[in-house]
Amino acid sequence: MYKQMQNFIEITDLENLQAKTVSEDGKRMYQFEGMEAKYPSVTTVTGLLNREHIKLWRKRVGEETANKITASATKRGTNFHQLVEDYLRAEKDIIIENDLQRGMFNAMQPVLDEIIPLALEAPLFSPNLEMAGRVDCVGIFDEQLCIIDFKTSSKYKEEYMAKPWFIQMTAYALMVEELTGQAVQECVALVAVEGLNAFQLFTCNPLDYIDDLVQLRKQYKNVYGV
Repeated sequence: MYKQMQNFIEITDLENLQAKTVSEDGKRMYQFEGMEAKYPSVTTVTGLLNREHIKLWRKRVGEETANKITASATKRGTNFHQLVEDYLRAEKDIIIENDLQRGMFNAMQPVLDEIIPLALEAPLFSPNLEMAGRVDCVGIFDEQLCIIDFKTSSKYKEEYMAKPWFIQMTAYALMVEELTGQAVQECVALVAVEGLNAFQLFTCNPLDYIDDLVQLRKQYKNVYGV
């Protein structure tokens, strides 16, 4: 179904890919060094899944409240991502900012210790999908090559809520295979739950979500023309 790159690169070299992000008509696009093409980000494309839901939610709670909640969630997620990345790289001492973050990290730490990271925060692209993005982690987990995504939440998630994540991670899985020739066997979402000292783990086989991803990409192109 997908053409492969003529010259594969090592998974550990994915972090060395050079990409810049640009905004065009309010949409985030990636452009990689040595390439003319600009590709929409995976998160922008998969955002179509929740677009109407988010509009209704913002209308219900009001723009001011919605902006505060969004800003708080974004800050929480960004800070926790950095903490997890620093821990997995093991290149410097980690800094835990507060008790809430400590509770989330302590809950997730045992499973983090089972991950062998091969590439962290690596930029990826796919000429086949005409998409790009930045993956949290490509690594070995439970003796399988996995895409691993780190999430935070203010409450427990139900299984159906993981579908957008699965589609997003499937895109990354296909990009990794396209760039390296290595097939990703599983996608893993680790969700730290704020204030409950707990985490959730959601997994999927990326093969199960390729059709959903391709249809969503077609929908995005029909709507925005890119």
